[in-house]
Amino acid sequence: MNFYDLQINGYAGADFNSDSLTEESLHLACLALKNDGVEHILATVITDSIDSMCQRMTTINKFRSLDPVCEKMIAGFHIEGPFLNESPGYIGAHPPDYAIMGNIDDAKRLLDSAQGLTKLVTLAPERDPNYRVTSMLKELNITVSAGHCNPTQDEMAEAIENGLTMFTHLGNGCPMTLERHDNIIQRILEISDRIWITFIADGIHIPFHALNNYLKIIPTENAIAVTDSISAAKMKPGKYTLGNWDILIEKDGIAMSPDRSHLIGSTLTAPKIIDNLKNHLNMNDTQIKQITQINPRAAVQY
Repeated sequence: MNFYDLQINGYAGADFNSDSLTEESLHLACLALKNDGVEHILATVITDSIDSMCQRMTTINKFRSLDPVCEKMIAGFHIEGPFLNESPGYIGAHPPDYAIMGNIDDAKRLLDSAQGLTKLVTLAPERDPNYRVTSMLKELNITVSAGHCNPTQDEMAEAIENGLTMFTHLGNGCPMTLERHDNIIQRILEISDRIWITFIADGIHIPFHALNNYLKIIPTENAIAVTDSISAAKMKPGKYTLGNWDILIEKDGIAMSPDRSHLIGSTLTAPKIIDNLKNHLNMNDTQIKQITQINPRAAVQY
């Protein structure tokens, strides 16, 4: 299958955002991913204190360097946060208390902890003053994606001018109720021929009929499927974590916050995403290869 997943928060019981991640659990997660037809992933570290985010990347790097299976599977890091829009809805599952304005000092600390393996950074353009972090990341050949954000059309245009080339999980990381016409989804669909667009194809984050509408607008050569999976992926119903979240996964497999107000990642796997693309979105093998293998590699220059 050779799936390349740009957004994996955890898998098969391993939470990449947990301070208790072990070398064995990371190995088993990477082995499970390999067995599911995944060739490479970006280990995704989400918003927390800068110290915690740095420590988690340091730990993953240490385990990765000791394990050929992990070294091959983990192509790099996707740093999702902390320069996000802290407003309710837009912040999603990220802890709002740790969402901060973009700044060079903290960005450099995060990059240093990733030890040259940062491939993708998700930030809110409207929380990056003068697009300084975006510009710096572009100079370092790191892909910059907008996400958990609510930029105006002008702010998106300026971010793109300064090096932004992607949007993270369109249709998510925004409030359940939006202005009918002038909203972040419509603004991004309008420019979807200019940037990469990632989406979670589980039928839960975006109902398939809505995702099908998106994909009639987004050019196939710009679309990228991701799982956004958490530690509960491949596992039975039960209690799991994503960073500071305690999540109860029931038989439906939906990863929901305790108050049921928003989703917290997914339990999606590569085989399931391929099945969904074929059977719910009527994609052929050529299209599936484009959005699960070719586009992800091109987007992060891997």
